[in-house]
Amino acid sequence: MSNLHPVVERVTARIIAKSKDGRQRYLDLMDREAERFPNRSALSCSNLAHGFAAALEDKGAIRSGRGANLAIVTAYNDMLSAHQPYGRYPEAMKLYAREVGATAQVAGGVPAMCDGVTQGQDGMELSLFSRDTIALSAAVAMSHAMFDGMALLGICDKIVPGLVIGALRFGHLPAIFVPSGPMPSGLANKDKQKVRQLYAEGKATRADLLESESASYHSPGTCTFYGTANSNQMMMELMGLHVPGASFVPPNTPLRSALTRKAVHRLAEIGREGTDYRPMGRVVDERAIVNACVGLLATGGSTNHAIHLPAMARAAGIKLDWQDLDELSSVVPLIARVYPNGGADVNHFHAAGGMGYVIRQLLDAGLAHGDILTVATGGMAAYADEPFLDGDALAFRPSPAVSGDPTIISPVSAPFHPDGGMRLVQGNLGRATFKTSAVGADRYTIEAPARVFDSQDGVQAAFKAGELDRDVVVVVRFQGPRANGMPELHKLTPPLGVLQDKGFKVALVTDGRMSGASGKIPAAIHVTPEALNGGTLALVQDGDVIRLCAHTGALEVLTDLTGRLPAEAPSETMGMGRELFAMLRRHADGAEQGGSAMLAEAGL
Repeated sequence: MSNLHPVVERVTARIIAKSKDGRQRYLDLMDREAERFPNRSALSCSNLAHGFAAALEDKGAIRSGRGANLAIVTAYNDMLSAHQPYGRYPEAMKLYAREVGATAQVAGGVPAMCDGVTQGQDGMELSLFSRDTIALSAAVAMSHAMFDGMALLGICDKIVPGLVIGALRFGHLPAIFVPSGPMPSGLANKDKQKVRQLYAEGKATRADLLESESASYHSPGTCTFYGTANSNQMMMELMGLHVPGASFVPPNTPLRSALTRKAVHRLAEIGREGTDYRPMGRVVDERAIVNACVGLLATGGSTNHAIHLPAMARAAGIKLDWQDLDELSSVVPLIARVYPNGGADVNHFHAAGGMGYVIRQLLDAGLAHGDILTVATGGMAAYADEPFLDGDALAFRPSPAVSGDPTIISPVSAPFHPDGGMRLVQGNLGRATFKTSAVGADRYTIEAPARVFDSQDGVQAAFKAGELDRDVVVVVRFQGPRANGMPELHKLTPPLGVLQDKGFKVALVTDGRMSGASGKIPAAIHVTPEALNGGTLALVQDGDVIRLCAHTGALEVLTDLTGRLPAEAPSETMGMGRELFAMLRRHADGAEQGGSAMLAEAGL
């Protein structure tokens, strides 16, 4: 680690030290699992016969144990644009497997809900816990002990973290994530946001809004803004779980198909029976987790990963907290401007040099670990290359040495911002995340009276009534994992943006989430402990003065709260299946630990 930036080296060493016992327990478990289930021959004849009964032309190979049998765990549905292309992946992947003497079976499906569809709706209260449901579903898929590797088909918000968590519990096997790529660019994100704000002001009709949204989200592929889904793809590259350069190649193109073919071939090569064994549990180590954090900060990625990264790390026996993220953020510069912290979308980012350029910059500056084990040969340096087609053959070349558009991607030597823009703020209100990369520096400090709400609908009503036309810190509490599943609160962005544009000093403080599309409003999000779990937010009342400061890391109420009793939490609601998730709400731990009942109850 001698070529590393000293802060990256120090944070990595601290994570390794505090994870020592948990990481060793995890690795010991993976070694035991590898010994207990060396391959499908460990199954009884009856077990095995059930496993290949419907394998048709692959039946003979699976039965005889000839070649690797690869599990396809898919998040396909054709309602979610990013996952619609996966519909025909399995049949193609089976052909690719046969080309190298392997076989592939769809081991199982996992749910894939769309936060874009459920945003502001009752279903959003299932969103965070869908991650744990996905992890459980992936475990069910892999529980048949039929497989020698895992091809993981998932892209969006909770889906990739859920697949990572589930797959890591089978980390004695190799795993590769197989993306499908972003949709073509549509209506510019800044124009879409303008219509949303006009609608919030009553200056645009619902028909205008629907036309704008439809022009933005318009075809198969990932949404093109840089939210949680595209941040997932970036992290899979920096953790070494993709074929290099796979993140942002469009769906249904020859290069996309070639990358999927390469993923299948490579997965067959890195199994335990070959000479290049690369189990997922060894790929995802402390250095890989740090790389994911660094990539998130350097590109201005989604704040949702302040929750998902600790959860994913826990599944591999690794302890990561917000202090680690904060210290990394202090030295990792922002070198990408992609909406919502810039005007470009991910297609523009990819064309300007994309992940290859970013990774080369981070490695050259000593900000990322280059020596990690990846699914590709050559370590992280392989991810500084970009894929292309040489005739019909997949090939790789060095990524551009110079940014194709310096307004979108900059070198580390001339960043858009000197730090990664994800700050830890803390004080007598708890600990929270403040994403500064999309917020003007003149708004890093807000001190104003609070207006307290227990729902985002309450904020909307007060805004429409003109009650928020002043300097204000909007507090939205009882939005944490234990209260209502920690939904994203995107409905708050347009009205708060209107207030800010009117010249008021506005901030948001909440134990809920805002994700990668949080926008330009100063916000302390993920406040922990949450209001329902002993948090000070439950004591705050209208008029209390709150100070939020990204410069000093302060999150504090300046009013004396002595003698106050906590506000009564709203009653639990039923409908849209929310009652089925009551157990997960009851036992969820804090946002900084990942907000997971599943991991907490498992002792991970």
